[in-house]
Amino acid sequence: MLTRKQQELLIFIDERLKADGVSPSFEEMKAALNLKSKSGVHRLINALEERAFIRRLPNRARALEVLRLPEALKAERPALTLVSSQPEPQSTARPVPQAMLAANDTVVVPLHGRIAAGLPVEALESDRSLAVPSALLGPGDHYALEVSGDSMIEAGIFDGDYALIRRCDTARDGDIVVALIDDSEATLKYLHREGGMVRLDPANSTHQPQRYRPDQVRIQGKLAGLLRRYH
Repeated sequence: MLTRKQQELLIFIDERLKADGVSPSFEEMKAALNLKSKSGVHRLINALEERAFIRRLPNRARALEVLRLPEALKAERPALTLVSSQPEPQSTARPVPQAMLAANDTVVVPLHGRIAAGLPVEALESDRSLAVPSALLGPGDHYALEVSGDSMIEAGIFDGDYALIRRCDTARDGDIVVALIDDSEATLKYLHREGGMVRLDPANSTHQPQRYRPDQVRIQGKLAGLLRRYH
């Protein structure tokens, strides 16, 4: 079984090869995996080569070939469509996809699972990952969550979408955030502060805002973009 970093690197190399036939540079791989040095990339490449997932082509610079992908990874890689980096609020219409997910210029981010009541984001760690167009993310550390429920449909965020989250612990009023309530329930909502309380607003007229004391709420990231799966 591959480690998460090995799997992320394998996906990244495979996507780049399919895009333009050239494997990414070690500098690009280091940046995509948020590694501190190229030595970490070398270790991952060696491990993938030893396990016969990739091979180096002789006498060619930046020459890597993906020999195979894990069967579980093949099953977990759905066809994705880029929806938007900034969902429009107060709209019940599903946004028109802006561009198909490009195989080139992608970044692999951890896919923590479905954002649902009862589990803090930290408890959703898994070995899964998601290849994301780098144009969606910008600077910072990111992760992805699969959206559960209809509380944000008027912001164009639907059940089954992948929310791309930039890690942070502060946010401004009006931001869409991942908020952890009482260290037990994670939710995706609009953030507002009023009268010494924190108000978390849904984007669904049938749902009511939620109000909490500031000490009950921890911000775990802000929405950076969305991906949608089409069957």
